[in-house]
Amino acid sequence: MEIPDQLRSLFSATVEERDSSYVLEVPDEEVYTGELQHGETYRVALLSSPSTDETEQTETESKSEFNSPVPPVEEGETRTVEIEDLGDQGDGLTRVERGFVVIVPDTEQGERVTIEITDVRKNVAFAEVVKRLNYYD
Repeated sequence: MEIPDQLRSLFSATVEERDSSYVLEVPDEEVYTGELQHGETYRVALLSSPSTDETEQTETESKSEFNSPVPPVEEGETRTVEIEDLGDQGDGLTRVERGFVVIVPDTEQGERVTIEITDVRKNVAFAEVVKRLNYYD
């Protein structure tokens, strides 16, 4: 999957209703690290997420972790994950700690795979499939 140079930030957020409009809150770290500038205009893409219960649990568990700008994965690391979504170019997307997105080419939504992290960027990582698993593995 080719990531355009224009990509400045990738994070998970909840849509909230406020005064007859809807708001997505941008985590402080996205502005403090210099990728986004207060007052500037950006394009936003929305992807579906896991069930609401899973999202709420993940947000509750990780609110204190959002202050850490270090990605929660490292190159060479292996993990077993479930592909949650497909990106615009058909690559699989999974989320790990703090909603950090890992892009996994040649996978299908709902597929369980063991992956190896091949490239880590500030807001996204890329991985290759090491092993395809049965759902019950």
